[in-house]
Amino acid sequence: MLKFLADEDFNNRIVRGLLRRQPDLDIVRVQDVALRGASDAVVLAWAAQEDRILLTHDVSTVTRIAYERMASGGEIAGVIEVSQSAALGQSIEDLLLIAATVTAQEFRNKIEYLPL
Repeated sequence: MLKFLADEDFNNRIVRGLLRRQPDLDIVRVQDVALRGASDAVVLAWAAQEDRILLTHDVSTVTRIAYERMASGGEIAGVIEVSQSAALGQSIEDLLLIAATVTAQEFRNKIEYLPL
């Protein structure tokens, strides 16, 4: 099963919707793991260490840092960039689909953009 980390600014309504639909989904928020205020590089490093796919709305910064990390030989557990303009229900459906059909190994070093 995939494990997720919701970035500090990630829409909590999406997190609540995911857990309402799939209560056993393994998702934590940056705020829950004492990373509030941490840089994106630190958050990505923690997510990689914990094998958690980062959920974020921060397309410009997180994507750049993820690519830089991979280019320098580091790994990421994966990043899912969710458009802030995407419909809430569609974002939840897309994330549940990914959680149900993709393995952690398949998602390693990948960046996916939602909506699908």
